[in-house]
Amino acid sequence: MMNIDSTDRQRLSEIRDLYAENLYESVIPFWERHSIDTDHGGYLTCLERDGSVYDTDKFMWLQAREIWMFSHLYNRVRPESRWLEFASIGISFLERFGTDDKGDFYFALRQDGKPLVAPYNIYSDCFAVLAYAEYGRASGDPAMLAKAIAIHERIGKRKSDPKGIYNKQITENREIKTFGFSMIELNMAQVLMQNTGDSRYMSTISEVTESILNDFIDHENNIVYERLGADGSHPDCMEGRLLCPGHVCEVLWFLAKSTDDPELLKEFAQALKWTLERGWDRDHGGIFYYQDSEGLPTDKLESEMKLWWVHDEAIYAALLLGYLTEDEQLIEWFFRLHDWSWPRFVDSEYGEWFGYLYHNGERAKSLKGGKWKGFFHLPRFLLESIDTLDLMLETP
Repeated sequence: MMNIDSTDRQRLSEIRDLYAENLYESVIPFWERHSIDTDHGGYLTCLERDGSVYDTDKFMWLQAREIWMFSHLYNRVRPESRWLEFASIGISFLERFGTDDKGDFYFALRQDGKPLVAPYNIYSDCFAVLAYAEYGRASGDPAMLAKAIAIHERIGKRKSDPKGIYNKQITENREIKTFGFSMIELNMAQVLMQNTGDSRYMSTISEVTESILNDFIDHENNIVYERLGADGSHPDCMEGRLLCPGHVCEVLWFLAKSTDDPELLKEFAQALKWTLERGWDRDHGGIFYYQDSEGLPTDKLESEMKLWWVHDEAIYAALLLGYLTEDEQLIEWFFRLHDWSWPRFVDSEYGEWFGYLYHNGERAKSLKGGKWKGFFHLPRFLLESIDTLDLMLETP
């Protein structure tokens, strides 16, 4: 049991209640009111500050994420009939329009389901696995769980060449392995194991953990890389030096939930501290979106922006690993990240969070959802944080 003094206990209790109010009275109702497409099925994600729709195109990875989130609320919080209904609306749309005739998931569709963007990578498929697995348990439909397993097996056959004919890279001259795919591979295995009870996914979790520890975490230079050469090297180019603090924070809390080994947890906590210390903007506060490991320019024009999801993942990673390892520095990071993020991202007038800030913390866009922002990172972060805070605040 972590030793928390009375002042911190009071702060943690207040933050816990703040997160619960934000999740159940602001974030979830915003998406329930504005996102459900009762005319065509699925979800509308391009939402302005007040929830008005500014584009009706549908992006399959966001459709799948929203199915997962409503199903997860039903499974984890309480069996609220409307959450299952909203998830069913998404699954029905996915079933009717989600894939091409080969079974690959499109990237984008028109509102009515007509395809707009071909299945140019497997990330839509990966989030479909999460959607079908979580919905399968919520609905009690074994066919949905079976479909999640089948899609996952299909991804396994494609992952060595995830873009197929859409790959523009000449890989024999520079083949790159991405941290992002390791992260979603880990998440798929965790969700499948939670919802099917099948322990065979533990082998994937172990393999990905080993790869992240041995390949992506550079213990000599205190860096967690976003991309590597296929041989494990760090190519001296913008792509090879790229860092993405948000991905690191997200995968570290995934890993922390997969082990009770205290030495591994300490190693994850140390990697998180490196990432937060390197990623923190010392002039304006907040975590940079992208960085270069040598402090050189990146090819990402948005590198210095501050994004909602990066801060969601950083706040929760600091909280969870601080709690699990009793690391007071990470609890201090939790408070610092919360204190910086809350007044800048939260919209107290219309609900939900703004997604995009300039480097100085000023709002860059008013939207609440779009092509990349949906009903996923924010509610998941709030839900996970509430549960962890409840554990921390238990009376010894």
